[in-house]
Formats: sequence, C-alpha cells, structure tokens
Amino acid sequence: METTKRGAAERRCVVIGGADIGRYDRIRARLREDDFFICCDGGLRHRAGLGIAPDLVVGDFDSHENPHLPVETIVLPCEKDDTDTVFAVRTALDRGFQDFLLLGCTGGRLDHTLGNVSLLLMLEARGKRAVLLDDFSEMEVVSAGPVQIEDRYACFSLLSAGGAARGVTVRGVKYPLSNAEITSEYQYGISNEVLPGERAEVSVREGRLLLVKVLPLF
Repeated sequence: METTKRGAAERRCVVIGGADIGRYDRIRARLREDDFFICCDGGLRHRAGLGIAPDLVVGDFDSHENPHLPVETIVLPCEKDDTDTVFAVRTALDRGFQDFLLLGCTGGRLDHTLGNVSLLLMLEARGKRAVLLDDFSEMEVVSAGPVQIEDRYACFSLLSAGGAARGVTVRGVKYPLSNAEITSEYQYGISNEVLPGERAEVSVREGRLLLVKVLPLF
C-alpha cells in the first residue's frame, strides 16, 4: 500500500500514550500499514510490542527519556495545560487528520484515564472519527447517527457523556430500549448483550453516549 504520498485526510492517526498494554497481539491486529503514529512520551516504550516506528514524537519526557530518533520530535515543557496526549491530538487536528485510534490511554492513573476518554468527546464534537482501544474494550461516542454493534463482543455498555442522553433506542439486544433517557446520575446501561447472530443498533436523539464494547477474554 502506498504510504508516503497519502495526506492526513486519507490516513488514520494513531496516538500512543504511556498506559500499560498487555495484549500487543490484539492491538497489532487493528493497525494499518499506512497509519500515522504519534508516540507520546511514555508511549515510546510500546514501539517494539506494537511493531511500529513513530512518525512523530511528542512529550516533556518525564516518564521516558528522549531517544533522539531520526523523526520529528516536539519537546514540551513539564508545566502546561495540556497533557502530552492532548497536545498530540491537537497537533494531529491542526494537521488535518480526520480518523483517530487512541492506544495506551487507559489504566494506571484514573485522572489520566478519564481525561483521555474525554478526548473521544472532543474529537466527536469536531466531526472526527475516533476509537479508544485497550486490552479489554473498544470505546467510541454515539451521537447524531446510529451505531451498529456486532455479536463478537462479550457485552457492551452505554454511559451518558456530558449530561443526559435522551431518546436512546437500542435494538437487537438482550435488554432493548426505546426512547429512553440515561443520565450521568443513573448509569443503568451497563453490560448489555447483542443477540446471537444479530447486529445491534444504538441511536440517541439528544446528547451523547459513550459506547464501551467489551472484548472477549480469549
């Protein structure tokens, strides 16, 4: 596949943070030959496990030494508003990327995990496609258009993100919903299941949902 002449709008940006990754085999299977890889500071330690070479390195290098690779490197100050991961996503947006995969962004410190999950909301608000993938799940935002879920997942959850989600409809599942409301105070949409052989569909009339698709253990 041609990789050198494809612009940002045609390539997916993979942002790699410093949280633990245990199932490298599972993550590697989701990578593409022409992905654009940004390693954020501690995310550099995942290069060998993922089998990738970064196209861009970003960080203040407080969790990993600067390896001085022969690629573009942006050295950040330690005291700043954005985390290294947020800065990387903003940089990719400025460069025109439309499709994002976030890796090494959950686990460890809860504050960093929640901040990184909120990147899905930021990207969705800008009309971008974004998925956060870890050893256990895939996460994305459901808003204006319906999202389909295959029956290959162990289960899935729907969480209100940024206020109440109204007009929530879920079909093809063990626990269907019709024109329901899920609020931040009562997150009852956890651990639903796609019916065998079916393809579930989730839609929301108002607000946004965080869709967490739980991967099988094996």
